[in-house]
Amino acid sequence: MPMSLPRLALTAGEPAGVGPELLIRLAATPLAATLVAITDRALLQRAAARCGVAIELIDDDGSAPADRAAGTLRVRHVPLEAEEVPGQPDPRNAGHVLTTLATAADGCMAGSYAAVVTAPLQKSSINDAGIPFSGHTEFFAERAQADVVMMLASPELRVALATTHLPLRAVADAITTPLLTRVLRIVHAELRGKFGLPHPRIAVLGINPHAGEGGHMGREEIDTVIPVLEQLRAEGMQLLGPLPADTAFVPTMRPRYDAVLAMYHDQALPVLKSEAFDRTVNLTLGLPFIRTSVDHGTALDLAGSGRADPSSLIAAANMALDLVARRALHPFPPPGGDERDDGSVLPGTTT
Repeated sequence: MPMSLPRLALTAGEPAGVGPELLIRLAATPLAATLVAITDRALLQRAAARCGVAIELIDDDGSAPADRAAGTLRVRHVPLEAEEVPGQPDPRNAGHVLTTLATAADGCMAGSYAAVVTAPLQKSSINDAGIPFSGHTEFFAERAQADVVMMLASPELRVALATTHLPLRAVADAITTPLLTRVLRIVHAELRGKFGLPHPRIAVLGINPHAGEGGHMGREEIDTVIPVLEQLRAEGMQLLGPLPADTAFVPTMRPRYDAVLAMYHDQALPVLKSEAFDRTVNLTLGLPFIRTSVDHGTALDLAGSGRADPSSLIAAANMALDLVARRALHPFPPPGGDERDDGSVLPGTTT
């Protein structure tokens, strides 16, 4: 009997951005998944017309067939409040955007979807509607009541972030012993659970230039980073560092680790994006479900032109499917759980 295809929930993000067009481009590929767009049906019809792509939109009935024809897309209709004008986000549609995210997250947790793949949204438009909003990562974390970490991954490199969208002057104060310990435990557990690495090796970057140069360029490494690494090494983790960020990515270093933990957003992401911008995927680690996303913004200047490049969304969908397939073979450990490499439970975690 043929196996059913995994159901991927797709959110279109900002209606006035390139997200709806990217969903259409993805649906035009022969991706082996049941694709369910959680958005406004008419929005997708208009996006398909702008792209010049023939798409068959099908009301989703919750089933998972054994095959899917390229050019077909299921729809879970969530109506817009105002018809989109490409390139001009409308705060009236903030509720629509948040409803699509909540529907996708709740559906994943209920088992209706195998994963969620998100197109970019416009945070400023949601905040302009009077709704405090920090981003996809924070929204899903709150919805799932989970501690999460942002990771960006290409076929060649995985980078997790200790802090995300903070002013540089706030970074050093934000990196405390509890935060760094929590982040490293999540990254370690997810590399084991979601990526199937039984003994993950994590390179940890320093905060200061030259990783503080023995305290001459800042004491954060001595006072915070090194003690945390020593504690977690004693619990069985393989941690390299703290490393100077300017040499951690040279070719001779790459074989020594499976992932990098960067201390702030721009410390490592320029390396990743310069190497593989169209193949980089944003993942949220620590959720009880799989969430991947594009690694770019709403591209308002391209919206409505039909010329937006779907490569990053296609990469995000393929990575979601890879993680779904790995989960089927090796179920993920419970959220928050982790083990030593010898199989014993790490202190402070659950089984």
